[in-house]
Amino acid sequence: MKAAEIRNYSDEELKKLLLEKKKQLMDMRFQHAMGQLRNTAQIKEVRRDIARIRTILRERELGIRR
Repeated sequence: MKAAEIRNYSDEELKKLLLEKKKQLMDMRFQHAMGQLRNTAQIKEVRRDIARIRTILRERELGIRR
């Protein structure tokens, strides 16, 4: 998910998306630990999505963007 796509969401939608991504990351970590996760690069993508969402929420909180 690109930052430009994320910026189109409202704050409430971003908070909901953040919770979903955190849950997805937790599930992927369990799958990886049990040897069931085939594409481990997905963990990296989800972590970066979480970082992007948190960055955009913080920018809005500080009034930097939007």
